[in-house]
Amino acid sequence: MKVAAQDIILKPVITEASMANLQNKKYTFKVKTDAGKIEIARAVEELFGVKVKKVNTITVRGRLRRQGRTQGYTPASKKAIVTLTPDSKGIAFFESMT
Repeated sequence: MKVAAQDIILKPVITEASMANLQNKKYTFKVKTDAGKIEIARAVEELFGVKVKKVNTITVRGRLRRQGRTQGYTPASKKAIVTLTPDSKGIAFFESMT
């Protein structure tokens, strides 16, 4: 069963730290928790028309949250830092942010 690229890449991560990496052609995305590095690389290449050099992934644990006596955990998620090749063009969405 093939998964669509839109289902793997959920949304971009826009933080101060992720914006500082744009000069090095590193882009950060929130991705599906069961997606592998190869799937993430193919999805980014398909969606944005760029060449991916490497992918680093980070699994983020859910955090404990309380409201009064009730407590629970936020859902766990996964982030991917995608590095593009030096000759590849940038991703237009992120370039418009700077």
